[in-house]
Amino acid sequence: MSGPLAEGLLRELAPQALGAVVRRFGDFEAAEDAIQEALLAAATHWPSEGLPDNPRGWLIQTATRKLLDQLRSEQARRRREGVAALREVPASEVSGRDDTLILLFLCAHPALTAPSAIALTLRAVGGLTTAEIAAAFLVPEATMAQRISRAKATVKKAGSSFRMPSGDEWKPRLRSVLHVLYLIFNEGHTSTAGGELHRVELSAEAIRLARAMHAQLPEDGEVAGLLALMLLTDARRPARTGPRGELIPLDEQDRTLWDSALIHEGTGLITEALAWGAVGEYQLQAAIAALHDDARRVEETDWPQILVLYGLLERMSGNPMVSLNRAIAVAMVHGPRAGLELLAELDDRLPGHHRLITVRAHLLEKAGELEAAIEHYEAAAQRSTSLPERDHLTKQAARLRRPTDV
Repeated sequence: MSGPLAEGLLRELAPQALGAVVRRFGDFEAAEDAIQEALLAAATHWPSEGLPDNPRGWLIQTATRKLLDQLRSEQARRRREGVAALREVPASEVSGRDDTLILLFLCAHPALTAPSAIALTLRAVGGLTTAEIAAAFLVPEATMAQRISRAKATVKKAGSSFRMPSGDEWKPRLRSVLHVLYLIFNEGHTSTAGGELHRVELSAEAIRLARAMHAQLPEDGEVAGLLALMLLTDARRPARTGPRGELIPLDEQDRTLWDSALIHEGTGLITEALAWGAVGEYQLQAAIAALHDDARRVEETDWPQILVLYGLLERMSGNPMVSLNRAIAVAMVHGPRAGLELLAELDDRLPGHHRLITVRAHLLEKAGELEAAIEHYEAAAQRSTSLPERDHLTKQAARLRRPTDV
C-alpha cells in the first residue's frame, strides 16, 4: 500500500477509531493520545507489511493496547487498570459502529471557543497533526498544542458524555457543529492572514467532514445546504488566483476554469434540499452560490434573484456580513448609490472592517467618485492581514490614480 493511500485511509478511519475508544474508556484525552500512537504505528507498518484485513479494528485494538499499557504503568491508577482490563475485547468483537458524528458534536462543545473547537475538530476528527494545524493557522506548534490541550481539558471539565445530543440539545449543538465546519472551510477558502489566498488543506478537510456528516444525516436540509455551499464555492477556486497567486475577483475570473463536476454535485444537493420544505441559512447561501455558478458570463448573473435571497437571509440571520453582501446585490440591481446608502447603516455594526471599506471603495468607483474610491481602497489595504487581498486593493488604488499605466 502506497504512502498517500495509507495516509488517506488513516485520515478516514481515525475519527471512527477514536470514537470507539472514547466510547469504551470514557476518557477523551487519553483515548486521543492512544489513537495518535496507533496512527503512527499504522503509518510505519502498513506501507511495508500490507493492509490488515480489518484496518479499523487494527487501529482500535492497537490504541486499546497502548491505552491499557499506559494505565498499567501508572501506579496511582491501578484500580482503573483492573476496570479497563475487563473491557478489553478480542479483535473479532470490535463493533462496526461509526462514532464520527458523536465525535464531531463533542469537538464542537458549546463550552469551547470557536478557535479551540476548530483546532480540536481538525486534530480529533480530521486526523491532522498538531504541526499541520499550527502551520495552517500560522501559529507556533507549541501554541497550537496548548490550545488543543486546553480544549480537551475544557471538554473533560464540562463533564460531557459520549453520546448524541437529544431533545432540546439537538438543534443548537447541530448548529455549533455546522458553524465550526463552515469556519474551517472559510479559512481555507480565503485565509485571514499570510501570503496565500487559499489553504486548500483546510477547505478540503471541511468538505470531507461535511460529506461524512451528510452521509450520516442525509435528510437534514442544513447539512445538505452546507455541503452544497462548500462545493459550489470551492468550484471557483481554480479561477480565483493568477499564476503568481494574485487575487482575481469574481467578475474577472475565467469561468471555463470553474470545476463543473463540483457545480453539478452542489446544484443537485441544494435543489433537492430546497424541495424538502423548511429552509435554513446554509441552504439560502448555497442557493446564492448556485446562481453565481450558473452564470456563464458575469453579465448573465441573476442579481434580482440573488437580492431576494439575501433579503430572506438577512431577516433570518441578522448577520452584518449578510447585510454587506445584500448591499452589493442592491447596487447591482438598483445602482451604486442605493448600495452606498445601505452601507451607511453598517458603519456602527462593522466599524473599521476592511471588507466594509472595500465594498464602499468599489461602489464609489462605480458611482464615479474616483478620489474617494482611491482613499477607501488604500484604507482597506492597510487593514487587510491577507497579502493577496492587500496587494489587490493597492493595485486597485494605483489603477485609478494612473488609469492608462496599469
